[in-house]
Amino acid sequence: MTKTLPVVLASLLAFSGVSVPVAAQQQVQPLDRIAAIVDEDVVLQSELQRAVNNIKSQYAGRDNQLPPDAVLERQVLERLVLVKLQVARAQSSGIRVGDEELNHAITGIAQQNGTTVDTLRQRLAQDGISFEDFRKSVRDEILVQRLRQSFAQSRINVSEGEVDAALAQQNAAGTQYHLAHILVALPEGATAEQISTGQSKAEGIKNLLDKGELDFAAAAVRYSDSPNALEGGDLGWRSADEIPNAFSKAVRELKPGAVLGPIRGPSGFQLLKLVEVRDSNAGDTHTVTEYHARHILVRVTDSQDDAAAKAKIETLRARILGGADFQTVAKESSEDANSRGQGGDLGWFPADAFGPDFGKQVESVEDGGVSPAFRTDAGWHIVQRVATRQTDVSSESQRAQMRETIGRRKLEDEYNRFLQELRGEAYVSFRIGDRAENTAAPPQP
Repeated sequence: MTKTLPVVLASLLAFSGVSVPVAAQQQVQPLDRIAAIVDEDVVLQSELQRAVNNIKSQYAGRDNQLPPDAVLERQVLERLVLVKLQVARAQSSGIRVGDEELNHAITGIAQQNGTTVDTLRQRLAQDGISFEDFRKSVRDEILVQRLRQSFAQSRINVSEGEVDAALAQQNAAGTQYHLAHILVALPEGATAEQISTGQSKAEGIKNLLDKGELDFAAAAVRYSDSPNALEGGDLGWRSADEIPNAFSKAVRELKPGAVLGPIRGPSGFQLLKLVEVRDSNAGDTHTVTEYHARHILVRVTDSQDDAAAKAKIETLRARILGGADFQTVAKESSEDANSRGQGGDLGWFPADAFGPDFGKQVESVEDGGVSPAFRTDAGWHIVQRVATRQTDVSSESQRAQMRETIGRRKLEDEYNRFLQELRGEAYVSFRIGDRAENTAAPPQP
């Protein structure tokens, strides 16, 4: 059993074309016209309309921040095209999502929305969305997440030297910045004419902001080429080390509300807004609760379905509660090859090391206690908690956070360039509006 932090599917992407319904969402009669051809796939008009409605529901009461319907439709269609391209690339790379894993993810979505799978199915049907379309949407999002993870593992590397240097140069320790940005993208190897056009567009957007004709979020929705354009360009909270070097010094000198740029970066011209600043108390001592535990795993396979696996783990638990030694039973029957030889011993670990479901069970029993049978992506488990301790991880945590910060910054830049390449190499033909077109230049201010 590997100590990893699994991706938690909290909600579906608004741009998947299908969403968990909300009461206020308008019902739409699906249209089967083709909105875009994407290599060997298509985006249907019904997918596009649902995704547009998702965006409008998110901006309910703030409609003035959205661009005209035609521009919004184009922005959303571009995002759907990127989803299709990423799914196709994931599949061609051998990334797969099995039915059992998909069922588990959908159960998680239902639970996080305070409902059951059956009720979720009924709510989808009331909104005119088939459950099969919903399953496909969830599968596609997991594929996109896996592609991004695979990209990070193969292309993003953070050396110990980079971590040391970043920690040594952390002049603004404890300060975090809430940022938003607008990107005017440039293609790889942009010509002088393309650079000049991009710079003119960025300057035009900045001029609209300076005159007060648009607020920053509305301008991002309308004009930004960044994947987060339809979220108003919001980048969330960043430490100084998460801000690209081209911006970091200038950002520290900005006042909240000010806009920096346009500045030429790796992906194009950017405008950056400092929303607010806060102290994070990075120097505080950081302790975590760690657990020493053992577990027994029974996997779900083609030859052992979910019901059979659950029945087997329940039988093993009954033996242990009847007086059998946990370690002996684990050595005999556990299907986790990594821990079986050690009697299921997992050593010391923080609660979230094996995922939230596993951590919840470890936290819920007392030292020496055995958990009820529970399900994770790996199969059916029981856990015996051996002991608990408090560990000071201040130095370790600081290095881990810095490593994650540097990796996240690298991934953001590299993956955005990857998406631009993916889009540039694809055949995309739009079939919306008055005529078909094979190009999709973003609107000019």
